[in-house]
Amino acid sequence: MVNKVILIGNVGADPEVRFLEGGTAVANIRLATTETFNRNGEKSEQTEWHNIVLWRGLAEIAEKYVKKGMKLYIEGRLRTRQWEDKDHIKRYTTEIYADNMQMLSRVDSGNSNDANTITKVSTTKAPVEKVDPDIQDDDLPF
Repeated sequence: MVNKVILIGNVGADPEVRFLEGGTAVANIRLATTETFNRNGEKSEQTEWHNIVLWRGLAEIAEKYVKKGMKLYIEGRLRTRQWEDKDHIKRYTTEIYADNMQMLSRVDSGNSNDANTITKVSTTKAPVEKVDPDIQDDDLPF
């Protein structure tokens, strides 16, 4: 089974960052993606707003560098949460739990060493695969 989301969009507001009791950082970002299409010969746009959740290191990086208006690449998975509001009505929200984030627009921190950089960060590390030099393409099962 696969649960994978890839988004490129613009940050709608500065990240909301909080720290849990154990010191774990969690950040929430609203990300807008806009789709452009032709409807009856006229150019139309539809914007979708996505709730992005960043944990630990990604949250700390977002707190330092992500600002409203920046363009981000987000890779993650969908999660739906349910809760009961004060009137005892069940509410639901769907969020993207980010595993990878890449800042696609310039970082403007006022520090010349950090300015004008594009940064890629990830909470997951791909396993290092050892390549066997004796394996030929004909030996592969696909």
